[in-house]
Amino acid sequence: MSKPKFITAKEAAYLINDGDNIAVATFGCSGTPEEILMEVEKRYLETGHPKSIGYTHAAGGGGFAATKENGFCRCEDHLAHTGLMERWVCSHSACSDFTTEQLMNNKIAGWCLPLGTLLQVYKDQARGMKGTLSQCGLNTYVDPRVDGGAINQLAKDSKEQFVEYIPDFRGEEMLFFKGMDLNIGWMRGTKADKNGNISTDREPYNLEMLTIAQAVRANGGKVFVQVEEVVETGTIHPKMVKVPGIYVDYIVVETQPERRLSTTGGKYNPAFTGEARVDVSTGADVIPFDGVKVALRRTAMEVTLGAKANFGLGMPQMVGSILAEEGISGALTLISESGAVGGVPAAGINFGAHYNVESLSDQGDHFNFFDGGGLEFGAFGLGEVDQNGDLNTSLMGGVLKGVGGFMNICATSRLAVFIGTFTAGGIKTHIEDGKLVIDKEGKFKKFVKKIPQNSFSLKQAVHDGHKILYVTERCVFVGTAQGLLLSEIAPGIDLQAHILDQMEFKPIIPEGGPKLMPAELFQEKWGGLKAYLEAKGEI
Repeated sequence: MSKPKFITAKEAAYLINDGDNIAVATFGCSGTPEEILMEVEKRYLETGHPKSIGYTHAAGGGGFAATKENGFCRCEDHLAHTGLMERWVCSHSACSDFTTEQLMNNKIAGWCLPLGTLLQVYKDQARGMKGTLSQCGLNTYVDPRVDGGAINQLAKDSKEQFVEYIPDFRGEEMLFFKGMDLNIGWMRGTKADKNGNISTDREPYNLEMLTIAQAVRANGGKVFVQVEEVVETGTIHPKMVKVPGIYVDYIVVETQPERRLSTTGGKYNPAFTGEARVDVSTGADVIPFDGVKVALRRTAMEVTLGAKANFGLGMPQMVGSILAEEGISGALTLISESGAVGGVPAAGINFGAHYNVESLSDQGDHFNFFDGGGLEFGAFGLGEVDQNGDLNTSLMGGVLKGVGGFMNICATSRLAVFIGTFTAGGIKTHIEDGKLVIDKEGKFKKFVKKIPQNSFSLKQAVHDGHKILYVTERCVFVGTAQGLLLSEIAPGIDLQAHILDQMEFKPIIPEGGPKLMPAELFQEKWGGLKAYLEAKGEI
């Protein structure tokens, strides 16, 4: 059996050639072989090589602004120098400030494709296929009839395109996502034995390590793994091996452990890996009694007991606090795109990790569940909405964010609730005598005639038979084949002044007008959610 070579990070950097196509298994800062990336950057700045590399990862890979406090430039930002990186094909850039800046300034050709679909592309490449058929992204900016996922002019002008429209595949529209010529795989584990078998004991996710290793090897490429330590062969339990040594070419033992982050939010946390359990019974945030809390309560009413659910980043995560406040925090099985199932999802820059996680699946396998329609409830952020009911969450305020797993998950969730404030930029509200009062309107309208980038197609969701709601502090819309139907309005809200005048288009208004949102949502103490959901019944 051919064994991998144990080398330094600097030696690994000098094995990367001009024009290589590199795939990385990452989620935030987790999984990224930071020391290898640092040495590649150093080599480029000193020698001008490697240059013109292609770079792909499925989930977002970066440290947001949090890691800059220590002077660290995390993850892909090491590589985003003009000339070093030529192509970027990923799902999410918001956690990588420098990379986003370079993409927005047209310095690197960029394609932003759905997380789950990229994972499937890697899988299909691993078995020798040329790409992946999917309906994910139809009628959005990923559709080549729009932009084909290209996010800047360099990408739009490039001869290299990654998405093809198939008008009729057995009676259905499809998109074909083309494979990439991957010849380098980068990943991070915890232990490597002397035969190159890799474990991930201290990683909060399994990610797509094995899939990338197989895809790269199928193309005749090389796989590099950074680990904490080397152990004797036979000391890693076979079931704990996430990448068998037969796929590994080079192993780098890290020398700067202070640069290893378990999640973007910090160092190793055993409650994220299943090695410890913590008390989370009192960990729910106390949410002030205002319009945001009303919207969260209204969203919680759409939950079905026993449902498998996903809460998106930001305001949707706060729905969990409402469930805890109402004494039913265990009513759902919460699932994150990272592969984590059960327990309590961590918030903010620890997004993707779960306290007291019950199981951790490989990320690509996990998205089979989402794409197959297994998710019964999803709460997602309300970005910008146009007159067709389509959403933009990927290009906000002229700044690229990316879609991450949003496009896969919200498009296949049986019930998707988009939750947010009605306007953005400084909105302030309070509740008085059971009525909503708008103290200060937001600077920016969210319901606009035209969105700059379409991240979600209501037309496609309705065609697929899904229920779609848009919940705000002052009203609720239902997504229909004809557009947005204004179904509910908050007590105290004037239809013309507070809703229609704050929109750039007129929604469908039912005969007799919208009904009032439930009055109990506007009481400081609620306590009625459990009984309401029990009356609805379980999944």
